[in-house]
Amino acid sequence: MAASKRPTERRASRCTPVTARATLVFDIVGYSLHKGMGIGKFIRSTTVSVGGYEWCIRYYPDGADTHANSQGHVSVYLELLSKGAKVRALYDLRLVNHTTGLSSSVFSVLKSPMVFDSLSTSGTSYSWGLPYFKKKSELEKSDYLRDDRLVIECDLTVIKEPLVADTAITAEVQMPPSDLAENFGKLLEAAEEADVAFEVEGEIFPAHKIVLATRSPVFKAELYGPMRGKWSQNITVEEMQPAVFTALLHFIYTDSLPSMDNFDDDEKKEMARHLLVAADRYAMERMKMMCEDILCKTLDVQTVATTLALADQHHCSRLKDACAEFIMSSNRLDDVLASQGYVHLKKSSPAVSVNILERVMKLLKF
Repeated sequence: MAASKRPTERRASRCTPVTARATLVFDIVGYSLHKGMGIGKFIRSTTVSVGGYEWCIRYYPDGADTHANSQGHVSVYLELLSKGAKVRALYDLRLVNHTTGLSSSVFSVLKSPMVFDSLSTSGTSYSWGLPYFKKKSELEKSDYLRDDRLVIECDLTVIKEPLVADTAITAEVQMPPSDLAENFGKLLEAAEEADVAFEVEGEIFPAHKIVLATRSPVFKAELYGPMRGKWSQNITVEEMQPAVFTALLHFIYTDSLPSMDNFDDDEKKEMARHLLVAADRYAMERMKMMCEDILCKTLDVQTVATTLALADQHHCSRLKDACAEFIMSSNRLDDVLASQGYVHLKKSSPAVSVNILERVMKLLKF
């Protein structure tokens, strides 16, 4: 008997996981005042809807249970609040470092989904977390706790019903990532066909007029507007450091800020302030917002007053609100007024310091 041949016609389908993702944030203000509630006592965050289900973070200031592994710790759990539901989910419980503004994972389930079951009769399978989430003695000495404030994050991925659909039998072409920014970066670095040069504190920076004009309305007016005759091929830039102008050109050509991995925290904040001023000067709104975001995440008592003054001077409403909220939270106003940053600001710009006080007092409704 002749060997049978496989069918010439082929039909295929594909199963694709469907997920819903969100980050839950629980800001614990007044950490020390919540201590002593008792083992097993918890505080719930507000309810958040993810993937069609209701969720919250549960925070136990004195631990979740009397077991030895919970004593002396704070406990953190993710809870499914939806009744009569059985949900598979991945989660990552994290703490925010107040020095860097970045969060770090403390406990996660990211490989095999955990089943959250509010149908179960056991009464506990609707919430999962870690009873010994963080030892209090370590937590209270760390950068996770500052000004009596602790910020918990939970990256949540809800696994929904998979999507099954017919697939065409075609060869997939793997598209390479866009190299537009890389190519423009090389153009800036090589200075090929540059038709304008900028002098900043004695350093020369070749550039391309059309690129600058396309990215900045201020450069467009200077290089192609009615005043273009005022500018020669060599333009002197006053009141800006060469490193800041280098970063400005990098953003113009690549739409990204240069790496600051070699900077310490204070240097990063200082560079972000200078870049915000440069972005405002050349009407680079996206760059300005990115600098605002960096400064919002790195506020501290010593520099918040000068940051608020900077935000007010350059019309950064989001940054101003973040500064005011930072000062008001956990009664920081006295510490801010006693800081070296505010003392220096009061001496150098008394009108600005009065404006800061008036703004904060207004928000406090004094």
